[in-house]
Amino acid sequence: MASQHSSFVANRRGLTFWGQWAASMFMVNALLSILVLLHFETVPSEYRLLGILTILGSVPAYAVCQVYHKRHRMISGLARLAAAWALLLCGLLTVAFATQTSHLYSREVMFTWAMLGMLVQVLTYLPLRLLTRMHSRSLRNERRSAIVGTGVLARTLAQKLSSPGRVPLLGLITTSRSQPDANCSLPILGDLKDLRQIIETSGIRRVYIALPLEEVASIESIYIDLLDLSVDVVWTPDFGGMLLLNQSISEIEHMPAIYLNESPISSHPAALFLKSAMERSLAALAILMLSPLMIGTAIAVKRSSPGPVLFKQDRHGWNGEVIKVWKFRSMRVHNDETVVKQATIGDPRITSVGRFIRRTSIDELPQLFNVLFGEMALVGPRPHAVTHNMYYNDKINAYMARHRIKPGITGLAQITGHRGETETVEKMQMRINQDLNYINHWSLWLDIKILVKTPLSLFSKNIY
Repeated sequence: MASQHSSFVANRRGLTFWGQWAASMFMVNALLSILVLLHFETVPSEYRLLGILTILGSVPAYAVCQVYHKRHRMISGLARLAAAWALLLCGLLTVAFATQTSHLYSREVMFTWAMLGMLVQVLTYLPLRLLTRMHSRSLRNERRSAIVGTGVLARTLAQKLSSPGRVPLLGLITTSRSQPDANCSLPILGDLKDLRQIIETSGIRRVYIALPLEEVASIESIYIDLLDLSVDVVWTPDFGGMLLLNQSISEIEHMPAIYLNESPISSHPAALFLKSAMERSLAALAILMLSPLMIGTAIAVKRSSPGPVLFKQDRHGWNGEVIKVWKFRSMRVHNDETVVKQATIGDPRITSVGRFIRRTSIDELPQLFNVLFGEMALVGPRPHAVTHNMYYNDKINAYMARHRIKPGITGLAQITGHRGETETVEKMQMRINQDLNYINHWSLWLDIKILVKTPLSLFSKNIY
């Protein structure tokens, strides 16, 4: 019963979020229909298509701007709403110019729609925000919680749950073996033997068990004792000292199983299929659109110095498989070395054309073919040379774990400033941390955000 209650609360929270988006899009499209009817006395097909594109385009635009996040203050929420609406309009305008269909639309209708569209969204946003906050408060009351345990694990959990808008924690429950953490500010509600009484008198609806592994034997007795109470019991295992990769909880033939190290391929097969299909389609489209630039670059590289146009290097791909990664050659042909040396400031091996295409990342464009062939992804950890991996493998913890997902042309490390030369182990460690962070928090929305932010990362000063 407790698990069903938790699922019900989570579902209501999701419906609240999507309800705001649906209401906003309904008002925007209703406004468009009214304006078009007043102007034409009918709704031409191009305006119906515009309505569909508005709904589809609003999903990534509003997600990137986090318009309906419950932690935003009113002014911040309105600013994000305005930014998302502007981003959506820019996207629609770009599509219209790219398809040469802008002349089909009335400028008067479109300008009025752009102005009043923001107004109707604000008028929709304000009351729904009030209702959402009232709903969130009712949800918070349903999640009045306490933590069993008073050690470092309990303190860490309390800090994560006590942020504004999260779980209302009433305090901690001590055990015979747990010692209160002096750095924890939550009050001590009582001892474990009084847990049932504390739950009933304080109206607690959820109990978190945050005990060290040596006290695991106490967990079963706590759970059995609380079975007849209307309270959720959540166990947070003490894995704080372990480096987990895409951890998840599942079951094997009705037996609970905790995956400490799992490839996203096995945990999100449907979503990753969509990721692969989306990225291959985008790669094919990009190859067609950028073919004049790629042909011009190939000619410039060929004329800059003797040697092949493309540079193909062995790099580790998905699950450690060695693949050939393609790039436009940016250096003069030189003998292979035992250790592949990264490019540095003023590197004499780099040609004049090579310096420009490296600075603008044009040299990476042939990797679109790697994506098309399924060897790479648009978004993922950047593949390193095999010799680099051999060098760093025993110097950085979990270094090779980044190969549990397809390597990408761009990634979380690149948009957070960790691209270019890594002349120290510490710099490489920061890049690997971002790669593992990407794997642990992977989603299609994260990929979209990285793709949107990638052009800004091209201005990095760490590219030679």
